[in-house]
Amino acid sequence: MTIKIFVTGGTFDKEYNELEGKLFFKYTHLPEMLKLARCKLKIDIRTLIMIDSLDMTDADRKIILENCKKTKEDKILITHGTDTMVKTAKVLANSIKDKTIILTGAMVPYKFGSSDGLFNLGSSLAFVQTLPHGVYISMNGKYFRWDNVRKNKETGVFEEIK
Repeated sequence: MTIKIFVTGGTFDKEYNELEGKLFFKYTHLPEMLKLARCKLKIDIRTLIMIDSLDMTDADRKIILENCKKTKEDKILITHGTDTMVKTAKVLANSIKDKTIILTGAMVPYKFGSSDGLFNLGSSLAFVQTLPHGVYISMNGKYFRWDNVRKNKETGVFEEIK
């Protein structure tokens, strides 16, 4: 079994330019993170886009959707910015029924050293192997159905919609 990982950017892969005081994208940190975690799973990583999810357009979501449809793997992990993760999950869930898709992200960039990204990545890899077909959000060791989750912007955590 191979797990397909699609990279779309988000805080997961942001870096900090000390001279300009700005966050930016250079390349994905996923291979480094998987090596650090001593991951022994068969994984195929493909970078689709590298943007902040607040800048993600319908065209970008279509790229993600088409790649999820086309890939032969039925276990897919997508790294994504947290602000519009649920919106992308809805697009995927409306069109794909025969795959397990997990969207995950980070609140703190991996390169900052105190990121939740490594934990979220590991949890998501476990969830994508064990959950039934469907679209899910995975953050902070929990998973949520795509249609029963929201990002609480006051607490900075994902939670079930009551």
